[in-house]
Amino acid sequence: MPVPFIDLKRFEDGFLDNWNDKVANLSEKASFIGGDDVEELEEALAIWTNNKFAVTCANGTDAIQIALRALDVGKDDIVLVPNMTFWATFEAIVNVGATPVTVDSSLNDAGIDFDSFIVAIDKVKPKAAVIAHLYGWGSARLDKIREYCINNNVLLVEDGAQCFGALYKEKSIYSNALISTTSFYPAKVLGGAGDGGAVFTSDSNLAKRARQLTNHGRTSHYGYGLVGWNSRLDSLQAAYLNIAIKHLPARIKSRQEAISYYRKHLIETDIQQMIPPSDYKENGYCNVGLVKDLKLKSVIETKLKTSEIGFGNIYPGAMSDQECSKQFMHSHVGGNEAQKICDTVINLPVFPYITDEELSIVVDTVKIACEEL
Repeated sequence: MPVPFIDLKRFEDGFLDNWNDKVANLSEKASFIGGDDVEELEEALAIWTNNKFAVTCANGTDAIQIALRALDVGKDDIVLVPNMTFWATFEAIVNVGATPVTVDSSLNDAGIDFDSFIVAIDKVKPKAAVIAHLYGWGSARLDKIREYCINNNVLLVEDGAQCFGALYKEKSIYSNALISTTSFYPAKVLGGAGDGGAVFTSDSNLAKRARQLTNHGRTSHYGYGLVGWNSRLDSLQAAYLNIAIKHLPARIKSRQEAISYYRKHLIETDIQQMIPPSDYKENGYCNVGLVKDLKLKSVIETKLKTSEIGFGNIYPGAMSDQECSKQFMHSHVGGNEAQKICDTVINLPVFPYITDEELSIVVDTVKIACEEL
């Protein structure tokens, strides 16, 4: 029985009917940009993230760029970035004209390594830093990272593309961030029917600048206070997300149960299950295993492929090792722990409403592969 890595078609009863009705309604009114659906979504997002403001935009990459530019980060500014993240985190820094310094990651939680982070701030005196909350949780030292940035006048952007719905110290992980972002790419925990993103903050000035930047820097229809670009979230995406967010608690619960299943049933294998730090309640974004024996990792992946079971490697390469990164980087700070994660990581299928039968098939296949070596 094939098992996909991600299945975006596990809709709740009535979901598609509600969506189709909404599309018909918006189409009949030709309501495609802005409007009530976008406002409704932004209000819900602000509540979910425990922020005063949520500014939607066209995608998660734009969200990071908007956050950086709202902080006035630009040409020739030095910005720290984790060496273990998605390319968009690095790319956004370059796209605003700033210069990235990669900082090593922690083998414990895949977040930025705190000790290396301190060294980097002291060494290169950055204007800003972007950290990424990977795998549905964040760094064990998140409070310390935020505090150190405040004390050293470093503007901190938190890339939360993978952590929507995650809790840190019983509050939204986005709570208490200076400015943070998310992505509504369909595979995310809160995913849309296409691309989308958002910026979260409780700072009214940053929210105002972020909103201007998403809409050509406008102060009025033909008045411009900033040079922005077109990064508006359209009404159809907002409408889809408004339906999806109502089901989010059930979807997160299903994801969390799937990850618990893997941790329980793979405990006796040579796959080291990465778990969130103690102050977090993860959102179930993905299962994270590390296989230090690379020959075994190859055997497991081959077995999964031949059994038509999807899997991922999030992520297979560090930022400092990418083909074009060196021409944009200032330097790297820290060791090569990020590369160790990239080399050994394997992610098994997780998505809302994955069945126990599917989970059992995945686990049995992995165990067979481990026994074959």
